[in-house]
Amino acid sequence: MSKTVRCTVANRKRVERAACALRDTVPTALVETTPSVRSEYDAWTLDAVLRDTDGIPPAVLRELALADLTLRPTPAQGEHQHLVATA
Repeated sequence: MSKTVRCTVANRKRVERAACALRDTVPTALVETTPSVRSEYDAWTLDAVLRDTDGIPPAVLRELALADLTLRPTPAQGEHQHLVATA
C-alpha cells in the first residue's frame, strides 16, 4: 500500500470519527463527510450544521482538535452555525 493511500485512509478515519463524535456531542441538524476528490478543499472534509448555538461550542472545537482537523471559516446561516473542517 502506498504512502498516499495510507494517508488518505487515515484522513478519512479521522474525519469520520469526528463526525460521529459531533453527532453524539451537540445538537446537529446535519453532519456530512466528503472525500477529497469531491471536496473543494482537496482534502477529506467534515461539514456540519449545529442547532441552537451562538458560534462553535468548546465541545465541538475539542472534537475537531482531537481528530487533528483544520477548522475552515464559514458564515453562520440564520439560526444555525455552519462549520467546515478538513483533514
